[in-house]
Amino acid sequence: MGHDTMMAVPSAGVILDADVTVPADARGIVLFAHGSGSSRLSPRNRMVAGRLNGVGLATVLTDLLTADEERRDAAGGRLRFDIGLLADRLTGVVDWIGAQTVLTRLPLGLFGASTGAAAALLTAADRPRQVRAVVSRGGRPDLAGPRLTEVTAPVLLIVGELDATVLDLNRAAHHDLGGESALWIVPGATHLFEEPGTLDQVAGAAAQWFDRHLADFDLTLNGYLPDGDGA
Repeated sequence: MGHDTMMAVPSAGVILDADVTVPADARGIVLFAHGSGSSRLSPRNRMVAGRLNGVGLATVLTDLLTADEERRDAAGGRLRFDIGLLADRLTGVVDWIGAQTVLTRLPLGLFGASTGAAAALLTAADRPRQVRAVVSRGGRPDLAGPRLTEVTAPVLLIVGELDATVLDLNRAAHHDLGGESALWIVPGATHLFEEPGTLDQVAGAAAQWFDRHLADFDLTLNGYLPDGDGA
């Protein structure tokens, strides 16, 4: 499998498009779950993926809806908020990764944005042996409901300081998660982290979390992560 390969991934009865990037000597792999109305082409998630590639982590960016479903869902948006459906498909991609000779040897993490974070947490609950770490960016972990207590993988919740409603939901979820977790609040950031430098902080914190839990090498990332709430 070469660097930056587009692949067709069978999952939960459909075929999903995925962009797979495997750096030389990769020490871990991160599967991205995009939020509602977004796709694997999201510039924010691709920026984070590039940062992870740069520190030796492979990435899989996949659409959890087919192109036809995206077109049909554009008006109503029901499928993109069907967390159970999205989680089933994400879990299918996790199983596909486990069947790939080049990828299965790499410890796996999940990066979820917005509603994709809830799907990532449900998948972590369903595949506790495979999923070693989770990062949520501006996520809705509350949509995982009571199953938050079943998530044993270490979870980092990243939220913008000015994203007030989502921040409250993440504070509550932080206490409900069943394993190790941390809440990192990015100063001056809104929901999409469009303010200068804020997305770079997201990428740095995600790289540090995955490095800590997936890889066995040390990175200097300016100490983004506090022990508890960031400010």
